[in-house]
Amino acid sequence: VKLVESGGGSVQPGGSLRLSCAASGSTYRVCMAWFRQAPGKEREAVATIFHSGRAYYADSVKGRVAISRDNANNTLDLQMNSLQPDDSATYYCAARWSSGSCVNSPSWFNHWGQGTQVTVSS
Repeated sequence: VKLVESGGGSVQPGGSLRLSCAASGSTYRVCMAWFRQAPGKEREAVATIFHSGRAYYADSVKGRVAISRDNANNTLDLQMNSLQPDDSATYYCAARWSSGSCVNSPSWFNHWGQGTQVTVSS
């Protein structure tokens, strides 16, 4: 599965961005997630969505972020609202086929996009 992210950019604190990820193949029974990595920090899970549509959110973004997927079009989106400077990072789309649960760890996912930069600054 090849993943290509889009939608990053610069925004002022309190603003919104919508990230999109296009997958080259079918996303049926594929766990998909958004991770982010800031300079000098480890890659962390932002949100994960099971093939059933059930979603997991990191505590740091809960209530401000919504992950969604369109299996018919093989796309994954991340709507981010009330952005803060701490949200600045490179955001990565990730995927892995799974017959069961998804694991919210970067080491578990085996397909990655190239990343898209999000900068939140006044």
